[in-house]
Parts: sequence; C-alpha cells; structure tokens
Amino acid sequence: MRNITTLAAHRPGAKPDVFFDRGELNQILRVYGHMVAKGEWRDYAMNGGREQAVFSVFRRTSEMPLYSIVKCPKLARKQGAFAIIGMGGQILRRGHDLSALLRFFDRKRFKVVD
Repeated sequence: MRNITTLAAHRPGAKPDVFFDRGELNQILRVYGHMVAKGEWRDYAMNGGREQAVFSVFRRTSEMPLYSIVKCPKLARKQGAFAIIGMGGQILRRGHDLSALLRFFDRKRFKVVD
C-alpha cells in the first residue's frame, strides 16, 4: 500500500503533503494517552495537507476540538513550525521545539484541585 505523501510526490510540480514524522507523533500520542487516562480527552483526528499538519483532540467526537497541535514548516524560521490552537481559534503557544511546546499540557495534566 502506498503512502499518501508518496502519491503526492509523483504528481508533476506538486510538493509533498506535510505530516508529523514518527518522533513528533510519538510525543503527541504520549501526551494524548495521559489525557485519555485522566478522562479529559476521548478522541482525536489527524489531517495532513500542503501547508500544514493538524492533530486535533476532542472531549466528544461531535464537538469542536479542544486543542489542535499544528505543524506548519513554512513558519519554521519565523515563529516556529509548531503551535497549539485553542477551541476558539486563538494561538495558545507557538515554538520551534515540539517537546517544549507540549509541556503546555503538563499544567493541565497535574492540576491540583482544592
């Protein structure tokens, strides 16, 4: 079975689609697993395109995503290739290093309840 990016690369003049590599996806899925274990997240969706790749997390499948983790290589030299976008579309965090960016969820993961 062929990979989608492989098929896109064979079109004349087409750039391959952007997607998360194995290391990036492992980091994201590790955080996702912790949040699922806590019962905060229940579903996810991934989308790769010509400009960016998106990993969205949902509390329920029928709702809008709580957070979207976006990879946009076009912005790598400027603001950083990675961003976390909130439910309302606001950029919560942006950076060059995915592991540093995913620490945003550590506060959510280990929140102390009074």
